[in-house]
Amino acid sequence: MRSVLFARSVLCSGVAVAALLVNFAAAAETPIGADKQSAVAVTIYNNDLALIRDSRSVMLTKGENDLAFIEVSAGIRPETALLTGRGSALDILEQNFDFDLLTPQKLLEKSVGQTIRVVRTNPDTGADVTEDATVLSVAEGQVVLKIGDRIEVTPPGRLVYSAVPATLRDRPTLVVKVASDKAGEVPVDLSYLTHGLSWAADYVAELSPDEKTVNLNGWVTLTNQSGIAYKDAKLQLVAGEVNQVQPPMPAAPMMEAMDAVGAVRQKMVEEAAFEYHLYSLDRPTTLKENQTKQVALLSAEAIPVEKQYLLLNVGNVAGTYLTRLGETGRVNAEVRMKLQNDEKSHLGLPLPAGVVRVYKNDSDGDAVFVGEDHIDHTPKNEELDLMLGRAFDVTARGKQVSYDKIADNLYETGYEIEVKNAKKEAITVTLREFIPGDWKMLEESAKHAEYDSATAEWQLQVPAEGSAKLTYKVRITY
Repeated sequence: MRSVLFARSVLCSGVAVAALLVNFAAAAETPIGADKQSAVAVTIYNNDLALIRDSRSVMLTKGENDLAFIEVSAGIRPETALLTGRGSALDILEQNFDFDLLTPQKLLEKSVGQTIRVVRTNPDTGADVTEDATVLSVAEGQVVLKIGDRIEVTPPGRLVYSAVPATLRDRPTLVVKVASDKAGEVPVDLSYLTHGLSWAADYVAELSPDEKTVNLNGWVTLTNQSGIAYKDAKLQLVAGEVNQVQPPMPAAPMMEAMDAVGAVRQKMVEEAAFEYHLYSLDRPTTLKENQTKQVALLSAEAIPVEKQYLLLNVGNVAGTYLTRLGETGRVNAEVRMKLQNDEKSHLGLPLPAGVVRVYKNDSDGDAVFVGEDHIDHTPKNEELDLMLGRAFDVTARGKQVSYDKIADNLYETGYEIEVKNAKKEAITVTLREFIPGDWKMLEESAKHAEYDSATAEWQLQVPAEGSAKLTYKVRITY
């Protein structure tokens, strides 16, 4: 009961201090609130980093001025702040970022050793009784008070303060001391880097009934956890890895209508910026505090795709070419979807890193989720290779059929891989086998290609509701 009453007292005291905020700022300090804002631009990078350009008008007096910029990001990096005057030079003397924010708990902590008042209400008469109290300690959510000749812990009643400590602010505030040789209203631009703003690309791909093409929608998901809102902001996004010096260590988007067949439509304007790509929204937008917002990035349709069934290391399980091995366990083939990011394929745009989610309609026309994969930043004319899942009806088993150790570092080993296809149509399956050391293929039932210097690759035709076998023998010098 005492903790409940204490919580109520803290809340009541929070209401009481609101009335004191009018007298919070020092007399020499000029508050520059959001009402003085003429424009704001937000450029968000990939790694929890954003550049804010905040334009406001300030009233200067001749001499030194303490300008308190209220409602700056709580995640501001103060050392990056830059204040410039448009049409006039400002002499910046110093700047301070006050982030010790006013809360009931902070108010208590700052009052340790100070005298406050405890107000109790008589439940029978409704009369208030007020006593002076000294705050001895605030720890673990409890307050220790000395009232007269007694010590009380979390006493019932309301805690009343006579003033707000000068070190507490109700909102994050950047105070800049500037010198001006004349008085008057001056437009200024405040720029700074901040944490708390992030963005990610999300893509929705709708697979055609014949699985030969996809329609693609790109979305940008913005998240604002910087502590303030940005109203009618000019929004830009930077795709690419911007280096930052590190200190020492201490929901699925909605589908929308597509354009004409074969067209790609950019919903955000894209341009090169240094070694990165810059995406600009063509209209102002508001980023509310603690909000996730989605804006359209691009849309395209009839993008040709290739579906691939891939089996990896079915014979060579965990690099066992140099040891004896019996039959391996059954594995299901990976299902992959490949598409080209080029103009011929109705794309040809720099694609920011993000998640591609693929859907296909069932016989009733209802969308079914068939898989997703993450893509890295993908330049124009590069391939997208998406791993969507594992095929239920395409399986394989491997078996070692021969093993000879010719010398200490020379082996000959043979394998048989059987691939089964329970589907009602014939398919082509890609098999890749990692082979260690220096190797030479001695025998094989189908011609291999070298996927890379350590991997052999075969294309195996598997009939409908049937099976096919691959056999090979390899000599390895290790």
